[in-house]
Amino acid sequence: MREAILKETLFEFEKFLMVKKGISSVTIGGYRGTVKRALKKFRTFDPTHEDIETYIHKMYEREYSYSHVVNTSLSLEWYMNFIKNPLKLGRPKKPRTIIKDVLTEAEITLLINASKNIREKAMVSILAYSGIRNGELCNLRVHDVNLGDNMVRVIKGKGQRDRMVNISGDCTRILLDYLREYPRKSDDHFFTTLKRHNKYSSHDLRKVIKNLARRAKLNKRVYPHLLRHSLATNLIRRGANITLVQRQLGHSFIETTMVYIRSFPQRIQNEYNLYIPSYL
Repeated sequence: MREAILKETLFEFEKFLMVKKGISSVTIGGYRGTVKRALKKFRTFDPTHEDIETYIHKMYEREYSYSHVVNTSLSLEWYMNFIKNPLKLGRPKKPRTIIKDVLTEAEITLLINASKNIREKAMVSILAYSGIRNGELCNLRVHDVNLGDNMVRVIKGKGQRDRMVNISGDCTRILLDYLREYPRKSDDHFFTTLKRHNKYSSHDLRKVIKNLARRAKLNKRVYPHLLRHSLATNLIRRGANITLVQRQLGHSFIETTMVYIRSFPQRIQNEYNLYIPSYL
């Protein structure tokens, strides 16, 4: 497959998704990578419906994850739409996910205390207290953080939706200390690289969190999104209303948030014990 033609095809595909379909750049990047791999397998820029169905069938046979199959199917549907040969694929039944290996409040404390400087401390604190996603933190600008009201505004989060999320007073104090040491203008990104002052990347952030976990001697895989799961879990353990958790995480549907309730049946048991009638 000629690389120049492949590059041009993928560029036009990206433009189609962005301009005509209004899909976010982060999502487009995922679709592009998936389609690129598939086209190299097909060895043609104009695959047939049978080519794609066979490709997806092999993914089922090899027991690829639910999300991998669904994302690949969606990417190839968009590509076939792009080349004007539309195709609709089925979707596997979504498994009932169980959240596990989250960080306890004590482990989050160890992670924050493992910071070598106020910059690292500010990054991990805002992830831990707000529950915002990796990319949402990287896109955060100074004027999006309302330190007077302990609130953070997320602009064009997942699904291109804006929302307001809470942070604690402790987190706000850390962010104020950070801004005193690293002053920046209202429209600047809240976190940037030290040398060139470029926008922080998701890769950079994952690296920071991984190093903090190593320093804190946490015997589990720690990554930015785990702090989001941990916030939801720790809120629920403390008795938070499921609607509060839904709004804090920015879930469109309450069913998405319910995974945290299913993952920790002790919460239901605690409520049962609180309200159980007395028959004896």
